Amino acid sequence: MNTLDVIIATIGKAHGLRGELALTLRTDQPEERLQPGTAFEVEAAGRPRTLTIVSTRSQQERWYVRFEEVTDRSDAESLRGIDLQVGVDAAQEADEDPDAWYPSQLKGLRVKHVDGHELGTVIGVDHYPAQDLLVVRTTDRRRVQLPLVEQLVPEVDLDEGVVIADPPGGLFDALPEDEQGPEPETSAPARTER
Repeated sequence: MNTLDVIIATIGKAHGLRGELALTLRTDQPEERLQPGTAFEVEAAGRPRTLTIVSTRSQQERWYVRFEEVTDRSDAESLRGIDLQVGVDAAQEADEDPDAWYPSQLKGLRVKHVDGHELGTVIGVDHYPAQDLLVVRTTDRRRVQLPLVEQLVPEVDLDEGVVIADPPGGLFDALPEDEQGPEPETSAPARTER
């Protein structure tokens, strides 16, 4: 079985005094993935920890969670930024939705422009509240962030190992030499005051 570790949510700020936490969802199935009794193994403050869901709720399109092991605001605040991951069977998920993919499956895929020329290689996905950004190492070794939306990334083909992109003009173009900014200054030897 080919298991993928998939981030389903990132813990946000504490909500209230009794340890409830806001979540930034990374799944389109929160009702299934965030069931009471679901336990997550995380690392918090440099030590392993288990977080077991007691309850969840949504309010104004925002999700909140309470964990059995978190009973106060200060403990809740210490968990901010931690990713909640689950292992999924990649083959089973592909059978259910052949067009679906997970961000971890994109790393290492070639990125090609819709016209066929090579743009670079996916090196990761950055998650932001508004949208995710595909991080691409260009053929000339620059790092470019491409919004991961259907208009700009119309196709992801895991079987072929390629992402088809239709980026806005200039996003992947190298800056001319005179617009790349000043050369870094070399440091002069430090003078000693007498």
